[in-house]
Amino acid sequence: MRDKIKICFIYLMNAIQAGKIYTGDHPKFKEYLNRLYGVVQEILEDRKELVLGVVGGEAAWEDEIFFNLRGKLGLLIDFLEKNGVERIIFQQGLRFDELREFIIFLTRVKRQEKISEQEYFSLHGIQNIRAGKLRTMAKDEGAAAAAEETRTRYASSVQTVSHALNVVLEKEEVDYLDLRFNILGIMEDFVGRHQELLNLVSVKRRDLVTFVHLLNVALLSMFFASKLQFAKDDVLDLGIAALYHDVGKLYISLKVIQKKDKLDESEFLQVRNHPLLGARILDGYKDALGVLPIIVAYEHHLRYDMTGYPRSPYARKPHAASMMVSICDVYDALALKRSYKKDYPPEKIHELMMLERGKIFDPLLLDRFFQFVGVWPVGTLVRMSDDRVGVVRATNEAAIDRPSVQVLAPENAGEVVDLAQKTGVRIVESLNPHAEGGRYLPLIGCPAPLSDGDEADGEGPEIDL
Repeated sequence: MRDKIKICFIYLMNAIQAGKIYTGDHPKFKEYLNRLYGVVQEILEDRKELVLGVVGGEAAWEDEIFFNLRGKLGLLIDFLEKNGVERIIFQQGLRFDELREFIIFLTRVKRQEKISEQEYFSLHGIQNIRAGKLRTMAKDEGAAAAAEETRTRYASSVQTVSHALNVVLEKEEVDYLDLRFNILGIMEDFVGRHQELLNLVSVKRRDLVTFVHLLNVALLSMFFASKLQFAKDDVLDLGIAALYHDVGKLYISLKVIQKKDKLDESEFLQVRNHPLLGARILDGYKDALGVLPIIVAYEHHLRYDMTGYPRSPYARKPHAASMMVSICDVYDALALKRSYKKDYPPEKIHELMMLERGKIFDPLLLDRFFQFVGVWPVGTLVRMSDDRVGVVRATNEAAIDRPSVQVLAPENAGEVVDLAQKTGVRIVESLNPHAEGGRYLPLIGCPAPLSDGDEADGEGPEIDL
């Protein structure tokens, strides 16, 4: 079945490309449409409906995410995301003429005519196809509702993470299948949306900071692994290891971790020993969680050059998973400081982390990470050298400092500037969504960030640099 689904995605992409090029009655368009119709009908012989979607920039079917198809399906994914289509549902009874009108709607009508999906489907007899919720970039109630829904789901995910960590801290039994199911759901909701979450959520309650940070590190780690084309099970394994990597620090008294004054010698020793403590705690859950969380908890402060802690008696380099989590850990910790009005914009984070290339971080993995994330991640508000403000819509792996930017103001709003092609324009700076960039958020469908508590009175998450 998986092979049929993959073929279905490819044929859908081909049909959409043909629909953009040829007229509705052109033989070439009909040829590609026939291929798509045939495979959809074959799949619908055994099921009532077929649901295809895009999750975190990846093709998805049911609970399966096809990370390894991004290269082949990039055009389809980009088209669906650009048009705000989250999912497409084909139902038994699908007719060829319905499919034809649907592809025409996606490729031509949706952009050119002010007609709703429901109106068009009704007029053209489309009864067995449904398109999922549309994410509009316009300033309207739908965008605000979508942002609020994202915030609500994210808050729920933070609570899920809190529970998963507290189960281990309280030495209770871990329901591994439930944990894996929850991590999969969180991944489907939020992987690849790190900057969007930073735009929407301002974390100011100290009792939530650590859980938010660990959730973000897990999401970044899964994003990183998926981009490296890890198998889905390996992506989830890394996400779980990332979630628990700092369980030793959680176990230590919060009074020590959050102390404003300089730590005394015994307190400092406790903090330095948290990787060993975390590994010992997780060793008790080896049968449920496996060995990877133990390894990552123990090694995430070892550093690539082996000068970190705890001191290892072995000369071997840390596990690749530990190095990946270390990168994601520091990246998010620096980014979260922006919620506390600290000056760590994306370009500064890139600069700071590249200074530690080959020291704290595995140089090859660090390079790959920023190839995927970019200097300015998708969703970053930026000011360009022509004084226009925009939002990053796509990264460029070949030139990480030259992404594609959708203009917001003051002129030509909606224009997408590919900085890899338009070499005379560059990004000058990013705009903090919690400060000067806040007034531009409604232009991309995001209301101003909500605080989840009182103003913070100190530093953000601890970072070892």
